[in-house]
Amino acid sequence: MVSFNQNLELATRHIAIKSLGKTYASGAGSVQALADIELNVQRGEVFGIIGRSGAGKSSLIRTLNRLENPTSGKVLIDGEDIGAFDSQQLVGLRRRVGMIFQHFNLMSAKTVAQNIALPLRVAGVDKVRIEQRVSELLQLVGLEEKRDAYPAQLSGGQKQRVGIARALVHQPEILLCDEATSALDPESTQSILALLRDINRRLGLTIVLITHEMAVIREICDRVVVLERGRIVEQGKVWQVFGDPQHEVTRTLLGTLQHLPNDVLERLKPGEVLLDLQYTGQREEEPDLLAIAQALGSRVSLLHGGIDRIQGRALGRLLLSVSAAPEHVPELLDKARGVADRLEVRAHA
Repeated sequence: MVSFNQNLELATRHIAIKSLGKTYASGAGSVQALADIELNVQRGEVFGIIGRSGAGKSSLIRTLNRLENPTSGKVLIDGEDIGAFDSQQLVGLRRRVGMIFQHFNLMSAKTVAQNIALPLRVAGVDKVRIEQRVSELLQLVGLEEKRDAYPAQLSGGQKQRVGIARALVHQPEILLCDEATSALDPESTQSILALLRDINRRLGLTIVLITHEMAVIREICDRVVVLERGRIVEQGKVWQVFGDPQHEVTRTLLGTLQHLPNDVLERLKPGEVLLDLQYTGQREEEPDLLAIAQALGSRVSLLHGGIDRIQGRALGRLLLSVSAAPEHVPELLDKARGVADRLEVRAHA
């Protein structure tokens, strides 16, 4: 018997990937890019796919519009197996599934407006409708004043805005982002991510993006899947994966966001214990330093740390030096466990 929650999940499921595999032939033999991929993407969510170089991210996202045909398994969109689509159905699919690319893929000899209009011209849309749609999209991505500019006259962030507008010309239901920010500087990256989130909210688009940067996942995604050597090694809500990573690859990818200063241990004084209080999102309230110091009942100094809010959850760590006589350390640790989701004792000075 199917439960109410199962029925609800089926109703909101936009993309379903079942037992997906992809193998490439090469001079040295076959290379398996993807193996046994199982995942679902819900309608209207921003879904992230992350992994190191060669993990299979691009192969996976390109199966969602059949730029790549899987060797095995299925991709279902709205319950339809897109692997069974004929050429005419495939044209329709690629209008329902827009895509933006790392290096923009703009035509240098055409203006911004002409680049955005190109897919509509190819589809035989009349000039009046093309003009109307291009104007709508220029306003949406904030490039009205760049209408007649050429790609060489644009910044990287502006070029990507053109790419986003072009991907939206057919009013797709799904937007695929292939490393859409990796060629941009940090300021432009933030701008593009804010635009994608705004588009997701205003248009109700389902967005699937691939990246090798955990900061991008943290900024925009609802859920994330971690790939390694063509297989899923971890997946879940972003706050859960960030707060309590289970796989070594995930912890490595998060390492750049969780770097500890080299001099922390050097700053400990005799008679102090270094406590690493870790917050994994299990408790929604943000840690209160004054309340922690009062709970520990000792002289406390904050050496390093920070708390982020991801999807409304408090995640991060606080490294505290705490004065404690050796005989009082067990009691101190018991108290510390009560004010954090996880505790590590880094050192005794």
